[in-house]
Amino acid sequence: MAPKVLISDKLSPAAVQIFKDRGIEVDFEPDLGKDKDKLLSVIGKYDGLAIRSATKATEKIIAAADNLKVIGRAGIGVDNVDRDAASRKGIIVMNTPFGNMITTAEHAIAMMFAVARQIPEASASTHAGKWEKSKFMGVELTGKTLGVIGAGNIGSIVCDRARGLKMKVIAMDPFLSEERATEIGIEKVELDELLARADFITLHVPLTADTKNILSAENLAKTKKGVRIINCARGGLVDEAALAELLESGHVAGAAFDVFANEPATENPLFNLPNVVCTPHLGAATTEAQENVALQVAEQMSDYLLTGAVQNALNMPSVTAEEAKIMGPWIKLSGHLGHFIGQMTDEPIKAINILFDGQASDMNLKALTAATVAGIMKSANPDVNMVSAPVIAKERGVKISTTKQDQSGAFEGYVKVTVVTDKRERSVAGTVFSDGKPRFIQIKGINIDAEIGTHMVYTTNEDVPGIIGSLGTTMGANDVNIANFTLGRSEAKGEAIALLYVDEPVPAPAIAALEATGLFQQVKPLIFDV
Repeated sequence: MAPKVLISDKLSPAAVQIFKDRGIEVDFEPDLGKDKDKLLSVIGKYDGLAIRSATKATEKIIAAADNLKVIGRAGIGVDNVDRDAASRKGIIVMNTPFGNMITTAEHAIAMMFAVARQIPEASASTHAGKWEKSKFMGVELTGKTLGVIGAGNIGSIVCDRARGLKMKVIAMDPFLSEERATEIGIEKVELDELLARADFITLHVPLTADTKNILSAENLAKTKKGVRIINCARGGLVDEAALAELLESGHVAGAAFDVFANEPATENPLFNLPNVVCTPHLGAATTEAQENVALQVAEQMSDYLLTGAVQNALNMPSVTAEEAKIMGPWIKLSGHLGHFIGQMTDEPIKAINILFDGQASDMNLKALTAATVAGIMKSANPDVNMVSAPVIAKERGVKISTTKQDQSGAFEGYVKVTVVTDKRERSVAGTVFSDGKPRFIQIKGINIDAEIGTHMVYTTNEDVPGIIGSLGTTMGANDVNIANFTLGRSEAKGEAIALLYVDEPVPAPAIAALEATGLFQQVKPLIFDV
């Protein structure tokens, strides 16, 4: 029996034809996604669900989807899909992360032109029968400095277009290497320097704990007088109320926003201010982008339903069904190793070196490598997956190398990950025991046997008496319960490390209290998806 797919949002008719041409039965109901009750009543008979943003694949919908095998989101954002519920039910969730990059980058450039020349206000004035040439004095882009916060897929396209406009481009991105910056003709800087130098600032980063309000009131105050700010990335990256005050005072000369902290944005501090251009989240709204993502999701879903091939999956590694049974725990281990280093590394990564020993060397190394790289980049970009991570790393000039070797020690196999930055090398190794659980077996060259917990604290110190007592006393004083701990050291009185297993995320005051003891060279809270 042919697989059956429901398209419950407005997708291009070309996507419908792709399913039909591949021998898949398809029901095209573009308004069904808005009717939760009707969707709930019919979802059980479909193998695939193709959506955009209107359909909400909630836990309740997924629970009723007894035959569903794949959800395909035409576009990058999957906030409307309960991925945890889908994973628990064995449903693959895939997106099309690269289909609207050019469109979004072009919108940012268009918004920059609009705010530089006050085009919307000038147009409205002229339509009103006025002729206010002197009122709408603009500025040229040529020769101006553009500060790009986030030089990933979309940001790098913006950089390229801006250089074509003869702008000087500076960029802040923790994963951008100096070599990659030179290659694409831009200057890598830290955030404070970007704020001080940029005539225009454009944001191209995901919304994470680290990037939320990256342009806070404090950082906005550091900007150059007369700066113009463009946000076509995510709402919540800019303190909109603080920006409104600086626009009213004249410190900021203009702003152009396509995204807002609360959407749909029916009211906002930026609305009705002079020289503020606002659009209703149009970054991906072009005919070409809509066509691209629709065609891509149809091809991806068809490939999976007919051959089992997985592309751009957000909750499953890109491996065959046969490989998955054996590799699942090793893929999870690789992701944990990468995520450990990703959480520990603040400076740009130049290279990632991965050693596969024994049993691990006989597996699908591409999948293990992708899982490792995705783990490393997850801290900066939670939307990264095993497919997109290697591409993003390559675009940012990160060199990835792998080495295979025969079994060389007590373990049947292990994976060792080393990252290289301008300042240091950092390594961690792990294996999978017979119980299928991943373990850390070495950190910084120090042997250790540590299970991986959801919430952990990592410390380094000189091997002296009193460390364990200080850890316990300080955590207890800050109301943090230690469930367990693992210790390791290079030698007596040498370097020592500790991994604490705690019940909940460790509050910042507890970390500060540990640092204040003066006993620890490094204290780092860690979070793993176990």
